[in-house]
Amino acid sequence: MTSNFLGSPERDAASSPIISYTELIVRERQNLQKGMNYRANGQLSVFLMSARRNAPYKDEWDEQQQLLTYEGHDATAKGGDRKQIDQPMTRDSGRPSDNGKFYKEAMDFKDGVRTDPFQIQVYEKLDTGVWFDKGIFNLVDAKYIPEGGRKVVKFFLKPAGTARTFAEADEYQHERMIPTSVKVEVWSRDKGKCTTCGAETGLHYDHILPFSGGGRSDDVRNIQLLCARHNLQKGSKIQ
Repeated sequence: MTSNFLGSPERDAASSPIISYTELIVRERQNLQKGMNYRANGQLSVFLMSARRNAPYKDEWDEQQQLLTYEGHDATAKGGDRKQIDQPMTRDSGRPSDNGKFYKEAMDFKDGVRTDPFQIQVYEKLDTGVWFDKGIFNLVDAKYIPEGGRKVVKFFLKPAGTARTFAEADEYQHERMIPTSVKVEVWSRDKGKCTTCGAETGLHYDHILPFSGGGRSDDVRNIQLLCARHNLQKGSKIQ
């Protein structure tokens, strides 16, 4: 691969929204062993989400409202059915759980205690060991509500309009709009490889008929995997 702008492996890896778990922990400089990762000291907190079938929590992305609903996490205590127990706001020590920490941040923004919303980096699971960098989100609200005979936490997030790994904002926005079910099906169909050259790294979801030209994001026939080099070379051309 050449070292020019289109072919730089460093750029391809840095700008790709589809990454391995190893790449994810390198980006975040932390071995993330749980879905909710509260971080202070200027570091972005991280949510790992999944809207796939049989996912352990009910995470949902509403494209029309541009709203991500992220479900809080269950108790970690062993024994019994954790799905029958209220999701905890505190630990046994009395200190806030991750649910409690994020809930407080949401309430502080909603009540005007903080002027800017708490920001969270979100990654979406596509397959075992494969993640999609969904971008940075603003935590705008949270509710602790009855559901299924217990109480669960629902966090509500809006896109911040920024992402750490993308140079092209429009490309990022259109890629994020693709429903999870479509991303998963395309990933399986294209076997996790660029449909042009077979590359397995630096991948993007590409609209075959560009979104700006009326191409649909919810139709697997209009979505393909391309490496960063061929995605950039294609631009807005229809292939």
